[in-house]
Amino acid sequence: MTSGQPGTGNARPTPTGAAAESQPPTKAAAGTPTQQNAATKQDAAESGTAASDSTTKGTDASKDSDPAEDSGTVDGAVKDSAAIKDSKSAKDSDPAKDGDTAKDAKADGTGGKDKADSEVKPVGPERWEAFASAPEPKPSIFSRVVRAVGRFLIHEWTLAALGALALAVLMTWPTLRYPRYTLPQDYWDPSLQAWQMAWSGHILLAEPARLWQSNTFFPELWSFAFSDTLLGYAPAGMVGSGPEDAVLRYNIMFVLAHALATLGAYALARQLGAGRIGAAVAGVSYTYAPWLLAQAGHLHVLSNGGIPLALAMLARGHGWSLRHGYRPERRHDGWVYAGWLVAAWQLSLGFGIGLPFAYFLAGAVLVTAVLFFARRLRTGQAVPFGRRLFAADVLGGVLFAGVGLLMAFPFFKVTELHPYAERTIADISLFSPPASGFVTAPGESRIWGGLHEGARAALPWHPEMTLLPGFVLYALAAGGLLFSVWRLRHRLLLLAGVLLTMAFAMGTRFFDGTFTYVPLFEHLPGWSGLRTPGRLMLWTTLLLGLLAAGAVTALTDRVRELTAQRIPSWPGPWLRMATLLPLLLVTVEGLNTTPHPVVPTQPAAMRSAEGPLLVLPSNQSLDQHVMLWSTSGFPDVVNGGSGFTPRQLDDVRRVSQSFPDQTSVDYLRTLGVRTVVLLRSQVAGTPWEISIDAPVESLGISRQDVGDAVVYRL
Repeated sequence: MTSGQPGTGNARPTPTGAAAESQPPTKAAAGTPTQQNAATKQDAAESGTAASDSTTKGTDASKDSDPAEDSGTVDGAVKDSAAIKDSKSAKDSDPAKDGDTAKDAKADGTGGKDKADSEVKPVGPERWEAFASAPEPKPSIFSRVVRAVGRFLIHEWTLAALGALALAVLMTWPTLRYPRYTLPQDYWDPSLQAWQMAWSGHILLAEPARLWQSNTFFPELWSFAFSDTLLGYAPAGMVGSGPEDAVLRYNIMFVLAHALATLGAYALARQLGAGRIGAAVAGVSYTYAPWLLAQAGHLHVLSNGGIPLALAMLARGHGWSLRHGYRPERRHDGWVYAGWLVAAWQLSLGFGIGLPFAYFLAGAVLVTAVLFFARRLRTGQAVPFGRRLFAADVLGGVLFAGVGLLMAFPFFKVTELHPYAERTIADISLFSPPASGFVTAPGESRIWGGLHEGARAALPWHPEMTLLPGFVLYALAAGGLLFSVWRLRHRLLLLAGVLLTMAFAMGTRFFDGTFTYVPLFEHLPGWSGLRTPGRLMLWTTLLLGLLAAGAVTALTDRVRELTAQRIPSWPGPWLRMATLLPLLLVTVEGLNTTPHPVVPTQPAAMRSAEGPLLVLPSNQSLDQHVMLWSTSGFPDVVNGGSGFTPRQLDDVRRVSQSFPDQTSVDYLRTLGVRTVVLLRSQVAGTPWEISIDAPVESLGISRQDVGDAVVYRL
């Protein structure tokens, strides 16, 4: 046995040691062999007992490296006793003190050894302490913070968020090249939506009760509800003021909307069971599908990232995934609350995208409840759910429904005041795309735009009818029907969802919509306000992305298996490229040629004009610029552009064709208008081209040139 192992031979008791421990110590003296033998036995017994005591106290029992002691033999004890005697003789020549010294040694637990030896000559493991590793230093607060930040930065979701943001900047470029002066696609609807964000942020800080009574369409009521409001972006509208800040804000939210959509779809695919690369394919294909390039001027359509993100959170909170089914142990009510909150925020951005989402959630809750109770009746056992999860669903659902009702009330008031604002089946037919739209790309597609020019020309209204989600996505989804990590029944359900949403997206073009869109239009509240069925392609794209994610995940899993069989187990460049190729192809197919025109400069007269005011000429397109210009102080303006035109604004535009004359001046005074701004740069080809310099003293009004405009004060 090797010396230095704690708790080995030294601690093993022997009958001799036990008998000797019960006797009083005997003085060791030189003499007859019998006396020496007795002394040897006593020393051996004391040595064994001391070793046992030393082990009990936590000291090393093998300080002596003599193998005879480890073996516990009498010869070893004799040698040890002789060594003790020699040390005593060297220290003290008086043999009469031997007995007292032995007693002291035993009391100190040295097993009969001299105290000086035990103190001066360390043996056993102590001799190797110099070679031991240094103790781990206690990290400082700064070190712990740095490590925590490092772990956060390399976390999957941090990398996913940063990757989605970087991709959004690149895929929407040059949106952020001149973010204060240009707008993507055109400067009409984006100007309107830039004003919407600015107005909601401004009025919620200044006078929240006036939110729905905006400064445009004066003197109409509930004018903020004439279009989808983007109300969920109001916090961004609280920062900055004026048209340039409004344009900058719009461009930032435009890029962030793309990033959120990518991250949301990625999170949903990951929660359902897809791998990282498969989820990335789902995220990129959902956000940068070619058909969405035609919607670049409609931020309320592009702001759809809350849909997959809310679904991912709700699925995680309920412990459910497509790949693993329902796992009660993974339930978490916090994620359920978060999911309902994100869903409510998505609804606040507008009903054009939010209303179908609301009905989908209602249907999902109903189907889940039916399946839950059906399983309970079939098995006779209560399926784990929990009161906390039930409470989270109830409270979250109430929050979501409350936001929906609060948002819907102003729109119902608008319908009540303007019955002609409701859509008709004829309006739906005008925007219903044919089946050829599903394989036709918009002109903004860098890959397919030029090739599909002829196909677009055959469409009645191609901006809402070019619905190609991507040929690569079609191919990956088709592959996902045959080779996927999803179960067969789930693949078939996803396929059914794709076909069903395509049928609904065709509006009245699919058997006149008799079994699809028309029943929704006639019987579901609020559905009559949606005029563009093709935007339901959003759900088709998401389902196709999930099918593709299943196929790509199966591919990456197979590559991982092949990699494990390689020696060394590391994939070659071709295997790595094979897993990234689908993601690369989907990204390339989403490249765009979206124009970024310069926003018309705010006239100097708009910065100082007092409201209520009218800007001439007035029409749907020019009035959206006026709305943007009004963000300097938000004076009340008669102008406005939206999904419909109030009859009073039509009357104003008709009467003011002859301005300045007595009839138009009296009519505008009746409405409460105090200022009219006539833009010289826009009067070519209009009646004002002749009358802009006519004298007005006889009308009781004043006229002043301010920059490139003429300001009339009534």
